[in-house]
Amino acid sequence: MKPHEHGPEPEPVATSGRVWEIEESLTVPFPPEAVYAVVADVRRTKDWSPEVFAIWPRGRNFVGFNRRGPWVWFTTCRIVTADPGREFAFDVTSFGLPIARWGYRLTPTEEGTLVTEYWNDLRRDGWRRRVAELLGLVFTGTPPAHRAARNRHGMRTTLVRLRAACGGAPPAPAAPKAP
Repeated sequence: MKPHEHGPEPEPVATSGRVWEIEESLTVPFPPEAVYAVVADVRRTKDWSPEVFAIWPRGRNFVGFNRRGPWVWFTTCRIVTADPGREFAFDVTSFGLPIARWGYRLTPTEEGTLVTEYWNDLRRDGWRRRVAELLGLVFTGTPPAHRAARNRHGMRTTLVRLRAACGGAPPAPAAPKAP
């Protein structure tokens, strides 16, 4: 199964040619509560994220250490939604500047859970936006106009790895017992 296997890919929210919000979805063959337990354990993010290589948890906050090619950077994150079995989200800042909200919505399905990872760019206002975008370019090597496309690619990788971290595929059905 591929990301967005349940219908057409949603239209990204864009203004002036810039995409500010994206999401990707994938079905995981486990109930929402089990998927939530994996997603909400931020220390495991490095197991599925293509950029995160370490996490330093500090209560509702955590620091993420990220790498992409030669670029290495850290972000400070604050958990803003922790609704077991339904949604987990955190806001990302860098040097006190708002960067993005990342989250996971969990929807029960007949096959398990539809996991929707979403990203909202929070770099929207005046001088803070310009400084945050400059920092993003310096630390990640990604120009603002390319950020959504790069994140979408990373989200697809993340969801496949997240499914594997949850146990991959459901166990094979037991063979019927002879009478």
